[in-house]
Amino acid sequence: MKRLRQLSRRQWWQILGTALAVVAILAFFLFPLPRYIEGPGEADDLKTFVKMPGHADKRSGKFMITSVALAQARPVSYLYAKFNPYYTIEPVEAVTGGESNATYDKVQNFYMQSAINEAIYTACHAAKRPVKRQYLGIYVLSVDANSPFKRQLKVGDTVTKVNGHHFDQMIGYQRYIQRQPVGAKATITFKHNQQTKTATAKLMRLPTKKAGIGITLTDNVKVTPKTKVTVDPGNIGGPSGGLMFSLQIYQQLTGENLRQGRKIAGTGTVDSDGNVGEIGGIDKKIIAAKRAGATVFFAPYIKPNKLILKYEENHQTNYQLAKATAKRYAPKMKVVPVTSFKDAVQYLKTHPNK
Repeated sequence: MKRLRQLSRRQWWQILGTALAVVAILAFFLFPLPRYIEGPGEADDLKTFVKMPGHADKRSGKFMITSVALAQARPVSYLYAKFNPYYTIEPVEAVTGGESNATYDKVQNFYMQSAINEAIYTACHAAKRPVKRQYLGIYVLSVDANSPFKRQLKVGDTVTKVNGHHFDQMIGYQRYIQRQPVGAKATITFKHNQQTKTATAKLMRLPTKKAGIGITLTDNVKVTPKTKVTVDPGNIGGPSGGLMFSLQIYQQLTGENLRQGRKIAGTGTVDSDGNVGEIGGIDKKIIAAKRAGATVFFAPYIKPNKLILKYEENHQTNYQLAKATAKRYAPKMKVVPVTSFKDAVQYLKTHPNK
């Protein structure tokens, strides 16, 4: 047998250098950083999301839901975001609120389902079609670390009663609890994984100095339309699709030709009264809409003042930021300010060719 030739010191250094280079390259592309990268997502055709037997959407054009792409940063994406004006680098806390990925996803999925419910209600109500809206209670979005109920209440639970009292609006629960003295015992009835449970503890002092149970909450409602509406949002989460879902469902219910062949994008929450609310990342959604060929973009509008602008993203309202982004990157796209679902419908009816 022939003996294997012994490697020289130089050859060993070459092998080690190559291995280190491979590790460095892999780390550059794959090593996770404690940051998230936000950038333009997609502008998806809502025809593929909304199904209504007997009410197919055969009109030309598109209503498009816009999204923000979110991914954990890697060195390569971090560097790319640093030099790309469409992208931002966010700390984990700002994105997830300190929750686990599973809890964050649960909250985002609830927001989406809530947006779909309110969109169905808004569209049916505007189209004068029968629809029932049942208030289930307050949905738990997060539980404060100092909450007396932190061992019992979990994200995803729905509070249905406080001291035996059920209310038909979130504000009803808030007002009732705030009328109680700090330190008073309260019994919370809630649903956890479809099971009804109760928990009793003392009410805590909130930063407002009023009594509270120490949770972040929102409304949990069930909407039942007479006309069957099925909405599959895929992997999109969050509440910001409400307005565009409302327009798509309304068009299919009524058969009206609101789009007139146009590609119409937009964003904004919608509540049971059809009011449109602000969202995050609207500048990135403008870019997504431009890439998809949209000519009209609906943006939530609120009247700016010093206090509002102090807390707004980039110190601009949604409409201001959307308009500034479109002026720079999509000058041919019309950004339309809306405060309600009715505003959007009115614009489409009175501006058929714009």
